[in-house]
Amino acid sequence: MTEGSLIQVKDLKKHYKMGVIKALDGVTVDINKGDVMAVIGPSGSGKSTFLRSLNLLEEPTGGEIIFNGIDITKKKYKSADGKMVKLDIDSLRQKMGMVFQHFNLFPHMTILENMTLAPMKVRGVSGREAKEKALELLDRVGLKDRADAYPIQLSGGQKQRVAIVRALAMEPEVMLFDEPTSALDPEMVGEVLDVMKELAHEGMTMVVVTHEMGFAREVGNKVLFMADGMLLEKGTPEQIFNNPQNPRLKDFLAKVL
Repeated sequence: MTEGSLIQVKDLKKHYKMGVIKALDGVTVDINKGDVMAVIGPSGSGKSTFLRSLNLLEEPTGGEIIFNGIDITKKKYKSADGKMVKLDIDSLRQKMGMVFQHFNLFPHMTILENMTLAPMKVRGVSGREAKEKALELLDRVGLKDRADAYPIQLSGGQKQRVAIVRALAMEPEVMLFDEPTSALDPEMVGEVLDVMKELAHEGMTMVVVTHEMGFAREVGNKVLFMADGMLLEKGTPEQIFNNPQNPRLKDFLAKVL
């Protein structure tokens, strides 16, 4: 592991139909603690497949994903005392908060119940502690007064803010965002991006698949450009947006900026 590296992705592949469709074709990248990595590119470029592979929602066809020193693509790994240990996928996913395009809140539960369910069930936190933490997080995104509301009573932007703090309630080491604003009305995008900016400023490690070029430019410290399942260019926002090298990237930016 390189110093400060949280996730190392090496030659990651995801193929379908006996290798005819290459959703990911040899992606290699380091994600360091505190990185805000924006992943951009045209639709169908493999961005979401890459993100979903990081916590094994997609099972890679080949390559390695080394998280905290363990290759999580293997079913077993060698522990510090030299024994072979079975990979616990659930405890791994606890460390990676995931926020989707569609909020995935339980409609029959209040916002507070949505927030406290996983900490109590998965982490064994007491009801009182889970509730205190949930209210504190809801307060942080301006939604403490909606704790007893149901998802149907919230706007899209409010639901997505709840989805973000629900993931934070599990105290993850990294947050994965899969186009978190693409299902929102334009006027609600800002309120969600503001929460994400605040997280970035606090040092949360984040990987964000996004169409929001302003966010990638302002908040990201690294930008990946993907097309056809390949990572074609990576660099700082300055390099990617002001001095793109790859012809596909130049063409993409000409269309979206």
